[in-house]
Amino acid sequence: MKRLYRSRIDRKIAGVCGGLAEYLNTDPTVIRLIAVVVLIFTGFVPMFLAYILAWIIIPEEP
Repeated sequence: MKRLYRSRIDRKIAGVCGGLAEYLNTDPTVIRLIAVVVLIFTGFVPMFLAYILAWIIIPEEP
């Protein structure tokens, strides 16, 4: 069974993008670029809050 975890290996801040990339089986750079584009188009606060919530909700990989 495939589960979403924050990455311990591929992390820049909290491992959210790295974990999402592992879950989606894609390159973490693509996920980080998408996050930056979303940050630019939605504004700083919504993306920042989404990242903080993901940091809190998504468990770190065992």
